[in-house]
This record gives sequence, C-alpha cells and structure tokens, in this order.
Amino acid sequence: MFARQLEYLVALDRERHFGRAAATCHVSQPALSEAVRSLERELGVPLVRRSRRFEGFTPEGERVLRWVQRAVADLRGLEQEASRLRGGLDGTLRIGAIPTAVPASSMITTRFREHHPRMRVRLRSATSREISTGLETGELDAGLTYVDNEPLHDVDTRPLWRERYLLLTPADGPFGARTTVGWSEAATLPLCLLTPDMQHRRIIDSAFAAAGAVAAPVVETNSVSAVIAHARTGVSGVTAQTWLATLTLPPGLRAVPLVDPVLTRTIGIITSARTQRSPVVEELLVLFAPLELDEAVAGP
Repeated sequence: MFARQLEYLVALDRERHFGRAAATCHVSQPALSEAVRSLERELGVPLVRRSRRFEGFTPEGERVLRWVQRAVADLRGLEQEASRLRGGLDGTLRIGAIPTAVPASSMITTRFREHHPRMRVRLRSATSREISTGLETGELDAGLTYVDNEPLHDVDTRPLWRERYLLLTPADGPFGARTTVGWSEAATLPLCLLTPDMQHRRIIDSAFAAAGAVAAPVVETNSVSAVIAHARTGVSGVTAQTWLATLTLPPGLRAVPLVDPVLTRTIGIITSARTQRSPVVEELLVLFAPLELDEAVAGP
C-alpha cells in the first residue's frame, strides 16, 4: 500500500469524477484508476461503484475512506513536523472562510506568513457546513466561521472577533440619514441578502423574526460583494461590519447599525478535535489570543 494510492482515493472522494481527480493529482486517469483497483485487490474489498463513470463508493469503500482520510492527514502532519525540525514549516495552510470573514482573513494569513515565510496559504470562501465537512475529511486545516451560533461537533475553537450587523443602504434613501435602523423597518425594504444555505442568512432571518418581521429579498446571492454592488443600485442589503473595517464604503452608500434587537455573533478559528493537531495548526493557534481581533474589525 502506497501513500499515493490513499491520496488518489481522497481526491476521488473530493472530485467525484475520475478525470478531475486524476488532474488534481497530476496523473493520467488510467493511472489513477489502476491505483484504486490495486488498492481494492490489496484490501480484498470493492471500494468504488463503477460503470462507465464514477458512481460513488461502496459501503465498504465509505468505511475504508474514513481511515484513509485520517491516514493522509497524519502523513501530511508528519511531513510538516519534519520541515519544522529542519528549521521552519514548509507547505500549505488550507483555510476555509465564511464570506463575511473573508475581508478580515488577511489579518490572519499575514501574521502567519510573517512567522512562517516558507509557508503558502490556500484560502477559499465556503459555507459553515462546507468548512465542517472539510475539517472532517482532512481537506482543510482550519476554518473561519461562527463559534457561538449553530452547534459545532468535534472541533476546537479560538474566538477572534464579534460580528455586528449593518444595513447597507443608499445615502439618499429613506434610512440614509439615520444613526440606527430597526430590523422590522429594514424588512420593509427591497433587500439583497445572502442565500439561505449561508449561516449569516440564517442569523439575520432569526433577527428579523425576533423583531416580528419577515424579510422578502428581491435578490439572493452567495457573494457579499454582490450585496454591496446591489446596494449601489438602490437595493439595500445586510452585511457584517468586517467589510467596512477592511474595505472602503463606496460613495453614495451608508452603513447603519441594525437594532431592536442588537445582535452579535462570534467568528473564530475552528480546527478538528478528532485527530492530533498538526504542526501547522499548532503554529496558527499560538499566534492569536481570544477575541484579539475584535477591536481591529469593530467597524462603524
């Protein structure tokens, strides 16, 4: 059994397609397919359901895959520990971040690379559920997501800042001159909101409900940039203050705090608690004290 065979199986689970999995592993599709077949012969159980294309894993394959994911994560940790012993971490830190945390992510990646200049960072925007899955499968080293809202399982958390909520609205609109706006008032506007699969959307929907209101968005998107773009056309949106703490508010827009209720949720680093911490995760967590970035991303 070779490490590459295990990596091929993990890639096949991620891509759900033989050709795409082979491309990410930089091998030909026949080579990847034969490596998987060889692993099946060695283990003595079928792992993959096949016809002319990948159709998923067998029940045996699903169980083996969980062991393979742990093994690949351990091998990656071994390589990181070896590089640390040689004089410095060398490799890639893989972070998934919810969209409202993306603007502040540079504060984390910059500090990490200042301490570990040989490291690279692969940062991708993802939903909180995608981040949890990525940690479970070993595809991510860490996530930036909510740590005090929906239940988290088998993770360690390090809170970094509190997210606050603002109505992004035209300066010449009905609420452009206000210092605060109630959630029930905001619900009367045509709104652009994030899609329901985003935890941010579920949080603000609960705030509308607490105010006795229901928002009826005219535009839904998975991009906070799109929320800002639509606000410039007159369709107000709800966003987190992190966008205004790290980016410039476009001319003609106002960001007004939402109240009644005043709502905050905490964003932090989450890492898997199911396996031993890798050297990369250890080095990342030691750099940040609890809620250290709260003031830096306070916003208006």
